[in-house]
Amino acid sequence: MTTARPSDRTPDQLRAVTLETGVNRYAEGSCLVTFGHTKVLVTASVEENVPGWMRGKGAGWVTAEYGMLPRATHTRGRREAASGKQTGRTQEIQRLIGRSLRAVVDLKLLGERQVVLDCDVIQADGGTRTAAITGAWVAMASAFDYLRAEGVLKTDPILDQVAAVSCGVCSDQPVLDLDYEEDSTAEADSNFVLTGTGAIVEIQATGEKRGFSRAEFDRLFQLAEVGCAELFAMQRAALGR
Repeated sequence: MTTARPSDRTPDQLRAVTLETGVNRYAEGSCLVTFGHTKVLVTASVEENVPGWMRGKGAGWVTAEYGMLPRATHTRGRREAASGKQTGRTQEIQRLIGRSLRAVVDLKLLGERQVVLDCDVIQADGGTRTAAITGAWVAMASAFDYLRAEGVLKTDPILDQVAAVSCGVCSDQPVLDLDYEEDSTAEADSNFVLTGTGAIVEIQATGEKRGFSRAEFDRLFQLAEVGCAELFAMQRAALGR
């Protein structure tokens, strides 16, 4: 029996997703991504240098920073800069974003340049890390398009697309793209980072209120593949490809 979701979506239905490019006039690439009420502004900045440990290797680097604006949630949160350090959650998410983007970039074709992806959560309603990864790929691709148009790069360093989506078991039913109401009550929660050719970059899966079965996991994976296929199409459309 199918249980109605709070949003009235079907189990395999994404929230309304938008990917708007060119939202920052100064950054080499940018994207405002929305997954339902979750909104993340991503800018891609290209620097003509690399971290010290990368110098002289003839390859570039892709990294990310992630943060939430104070009123991105129901109550105002304190800026992490005010406390002088990032939370463990913030560090974990920005490392995940960086790994996800590096998985689909030929760093040698980038040359000794660094791309910094700043992912700022304007409004959070679940799935901020998956939205950030999906939008970061668009911002990065836009930056590389700009560099090629300027003659800085001769070849596109991007090897494949990458996108991410959350899935979970809610009321014993596997569903796609959890909003906060579902995420906060889910029996099991997972995030899938997949490439356009079907490779797995990362899977984060946790039993929140109980363990979950192999059959449930397989269904979550199927849902993620369906959701990411839609996101890949949206990414290409956002870039006019």
